[in-house]
Amino acid sequence: MPIATFTKNKVMLLEKIISISGKPGLYKLVSQLRNGFIIEDVTSKKKVSIGNSSQVSLLDNIAMFTFDKEVPLFEVFENIAKNQDYKETISHKSSDDELKEFMGTSLPNYDTERVYASDIKKLAQWYNILHKAGYITPESFVKAEPETLDPTTGEVTLTDKEAPKKAAPKADKPAAPKAKASSGAKAATKSTHRKMG
Repeated sequence: MPIATFTKNKVMLLEKIISISGKPGLYKLVSQLRNGFIIEDVTSKKKVSIGNSSQVSLLDNIAMFTFDKEVPLFEVFENIAKNQDYKETISHKSSDDELKEFMGTSLPNYDTERVYASDIKKLAQWYNILHKAGYITPESFVKAEPETLDPTTGEVTLTDKEAPKKAAPKADKPAAPKAKASSGAKAATKSTHRKMG
């Protein structure tokens, strides 16, 4: 019987990577302070603290508009990586026409009215920063299978589906002795009322 079942998501973790309004670059959240956070620049690895009043955007929460849905930034990065053979992409300082062409190949169905040139520049810049920091590799975008730890052997095995949970057997409880009502106390009658909403 497996002792633990867990599923790994994609390897590239954007959940702690942030962009800070007014600061260039991308940062990793290291720890939380009483009045702010300690962050680390993803390329220089330099740590600094920021206050709670800083405007922070988690890359994991950002999506780009297409005509049918919103696509998570992670998936757009994956498309760019495959198109660029996991190498750097165009500069964010490229012309608007080059950036639009880049966006058209990265996310073919992108909403041309809701995705602005400034958004495409940020996308190219962030991708190149993550590439330089070592976050963009073929292994970064591999989906891992669910794994199960076998307590008898201590080995981790891949599973296709999680096993259904079985209910634990009920333990027999000894009946508690019933208390007798004292002569001065009235036994309360229980009534059930149905609330109409």
